[in-house]
Amino acid sequence: MPGGSAPLPNKTMKRLRGIAERLKFIDGHSIRLPIAARLTLSFLSVILLSSLVFTLVGTQIISNLIKAEAEERVRNDLNAARLIYLDTLQYVRNAAEFTAVRNITQEILRGYTPYSYVDEMIWFKVNEGLDILTITDSQGIVVFRANAPSRRGDDQSHLELVAAVMRRRTPAAGTVIFSEEDLRAESDLLAERAYFQFVDTPMARPRPETEETAGMMLMAAVPIFDSDGNFIGVVYAAKLLNRNYEIVDEIKQTVFQGVVYEGKDIGTATIFQDDVRISTNVYNEDGSRAIGTRIAEDVYNQVVIEGKPWLGRAYVVNNWYISAYEPIYGYDGTIKGILYVGILEQKYLDIKNRAILIFTAITLTGVLISVFVTIWISRRISYSVNSLVRASQKLAGGDLQTRVEQISNDEFGELAETFNYMARALRERDEQLKEYTKRKIMESERLALIGQLAANVAHDLNNPLQGIVTYSYLLLEKETCTPEERENVQKIVVQANRCRDIIRGLLDFSRQKKPDKTLCDVNNLLSACVSLVERQALFHNIEVTLDLEENLPRVVLDPSQIERVFLNLIINAAEAMEGNGQLFLSTRYNRASNCIEIKVKDTGPGISEENLERIFDPFFTTKETGHGVGLGLAISFGILKEHNGNIFVESAPGQGATFTVSLPLAVEMTGAEKDGE
Repeated sequence: MPGGSAPLPNKTMKRLRGIAERLKFIDGHSIRLPIAARLTLSFLSVILLSSLVFTLVGTQIISNLIKAEAEERVRNDLNAARLIYLDTLQYVRNAAEFTAVRNITQEILRGYTPYSYVDEMIWFKVNEGLDILTITDSQGIVVFRANAPSRRGDDQSHLELVAAVMRRRTPAAGTVIFSEEDLRAESDLLAERAYFQFVDTPMARPRPETEETAGMMLMAAVPIFDSDGNFIGVVYAAKLLNRNYEIVDEIKQTVFQGVVYEGKDIGTATIFQDDVRISTNVYNEDGSRAIGTRIAEDVYNQVVIEGKPWLGRAYVVNNWYISAYEPIYGYDGTIKGILYVGILEQKYLDIKNRAILIFTAITLTGVLISVFVTIWISRRISYSVNSLVRASQKLAGGDLQTRVEQISNDEFGELAETFNYMARALRERDEQLKEYTKRKIMESERLALIGQLAANVAHDLNNPLQGIVTYSYLLLEKETCTPEERENVQKIVVQANRCRDIIRGLLDFSRQKKPDKTLCDVNNLLSACVSLVERQALFHNIEVTLDLEENLPRVVLDPSQIERVFLNLIINAAEAMEGNGQLFLSTRYNRASNCIEIKVKDTGPGISEENLERIFDPFFTTKETGHGVGLGLAISFGILKEHNGNIFVESAPGQGATFTVSLPLAVEMTGAEKDGE
């Protein structure tokens, strides 16, 4: 062997080979996978899984943030659009209020309408961008109409705002719906502007109507008072929103500033009358404004039916928009239409895709860097582990001179130091073991010689001793012996019997025969032993308690030898108690170990700790000289070993001793037993 060392013991070799195999193979399988590959695969699986989770979560967060940003912007844009819409209504109201306080208005109400007044009123209407400018008397009868000065005398008191002013004598303004008849009373051109033939629109709600004849107006009515403060009439002004693109284009220019993305307006605005687009800058594929098209049914139901704003992604005519809708309330509090603004979704989709692409690129870059770092770390760890594996294999092969170089300053370095310490310790242990083995072999040989010599001497001394004992008894029977002579002869008998017992023990110990086993009931065997000793003088003051488990399985054993073990333990217990105390004998079946356990417990002085380790050694005894040779427990121990059983002792000074005999149920039968079956 390397270094001149002898091979290691089998147990140590197996342990070292097991360590090497566990370092070399995976989970007991025969496929070898280097630890560097295992570490790399483990790290990569963690990196890829975490990167995948981070990418999915990150892209979702980016999408949600961009969507929230777009929705927040379109919500703000809708607020701006509402302000423009209301500013236009206020503009109409201001025009009506200005007209109501002019002198020419009062002159017209008194019936004085020269051409100069007519021209002035028509010029004012056109210059202010009004579609209607009409004056009625206090009863609602038209006295002047800028669209048709000659058309007067009709009653307009049924108009919602006119009636409100006549009733309250205060200005009123709001969104109103003019019927076709009211429009034609003002101008046939207005009725033609208000007319729409519905355009078939996907996802629109079903309607039996196919056209729209009414018009949606921004209208203001103002009372007219004379110089004395008397109410003398009403002036009302209005803008027809149907096919009027001033408001929606102003919203697009003011809010979206005319920004174009990939050839398309980024922002659009629309005014709906009920569910029909009457004013919009959303365009059809042919470039025309998408008037006459209708809103989607789900949006209509939420905004008009439920009266709630709608915010989200919507398909508008021919493209997807992030859209916001809100109801337009009339003067009477009912919903007359819908105000809409939308931002082209494609821009935000592109922003989102670019952000996700950048985020993914950063993640992949991090993964690649992590892969290289992982491989580097794995190789460093693998180098350390391989060094330990090679050293372990050499050590397992018996090379106790092998050492591991300092490989790192981490736990692997500590493991290398521990390995080197273990190798040194094994080498020292190996040298000690060889020395110990040599010594034990020499002792065994010496004991074998002594045993053989003792057996021969015992055999040779047995016959002379038998003669001494016989003739001593004959001398005691003679009546001529004096008391002093009789006492001396009695001492000879006692010492000769002691020598005979020592020789018999030596012969029994050195020539233990193989047990002749048969199937026996341990309870019956133990009870028979008690019957043999309970009438002896030593047991007169000892209370024997039997606790025998019923239906105890029978055991294959040599009844004479096991009986000798039981008697030995019972008599030893009685002698330890000096014939006064309690003796407990019990049997039970231990299912866990599949064996029969017999306990012999006494109430004697117990056994000291130093004597417990030697109690089964031959010739060891704590009895006084002349009361034992110290072979009883050693012989019992040998008998139980021949039965594949065992014996244990538990004791403490002053607390008695408990001997436990264990006899297994599964034992090999001897030839004699097999013949007896």
